[in-house]
Amino acid sequence: MNILLCGTSGFIGRHIHRALAQAGHQVRPTTSKPPHGSTQSITVDFNRDTDAAAWRDRLQGIDAVINAVGVLRDTRQRPIQAVHTDTPKALFNACAQAGVRRVIHISALGIDHSKVLYATTKLAAEQHLLSLNAQGLLDAAILRPSIVFGAGGDGSKLFMALAQCPALMLPRAMSRARVQPVAVGDLADAVTRLLGESRTFRGIMPCVGLAPLSMLELVASLRHQLGKGRALVLPLPDLLTTLSARIGDQIPALPFCTDTLALMQQDNVAAPQPFAALLGREPIGYQHLVSTSWH
Repeated sequence: MNILLCGTSGFIGRHIHRALAQAGHQVRPTTSKPPHGSTQSITVDFNRDTDAAAWRDRLQGIDAVINAVGVLRDTRQRPIQAVHTDTPKALFNACAQAGVRRVIHISALGIDHSKVLYATTKLAAEQHLLSLNAQGLLDAAILRPSIVFGAGGDGSKLFMALAQCPALMLPRAMSRARVQPVAVGDLADAVTRLLGESRTFRGIMPCVGLAPLSMLELVASLRHQLGKGRALVLPLPDLLTTLSARIGDQIPALPFCTDTLALMQQDNVAAPQPFAALLGREPIGYQHLVSTSWH
């Protein structure tokens, strides 16, 4: 198939690109800057391409569209309303108008239980895509991963850095809420199957590893996989946690802010069986993330 992949340069997009190429698909990558000497890449601007007309010419000859674009923070350079909601809606509308029926959208688990801007903007795009799906205008699949782990991921780098420390002081939320990390390779494999063996699937698919655990337990497991002993872990007082999150609100480059703290405080888990059925095998368990997805 000839596939338009939005978010090619991102952590998840790079792995999807590789998996699609290995499966024999022709991938038209997107870029936010005009390509130098390349005719394959398509220049797009998720900050401003909020009208379906901006996408119609880009969809000529395209058989399927994958949207793997996302941001964690709302910034002037990357306004989250445009990136998560307005531009994806325009892209989905253009697909319906151009007859590009297969659309795969990478979303996030737990967004229907959160009021933070990250979640509400992603959910709005999902709802619009599902509406087009219900009208029979698209054959859409929405992938909702829990924490995605793999080489090149900013979150993965943070967890691996924490796993290297012999002593830590961490927010209590990291020991309370449960997550179900999914290997980025499994997520990429799921996308390829949705264009092959499972191309008739429509709707929402939670993408999770085999078993839930707290983020603190995840750090401990990664440390064990690195061959290190138990670390000394102390709880960061709630007042300091809130204060550090508010400081993060003022520094866009930091991953920790009020919104990420709110997301950390809720469970991010689902039954693994549907995802395993999509993959045609068991997803990688958290106990094997370092050997399979980091090195």
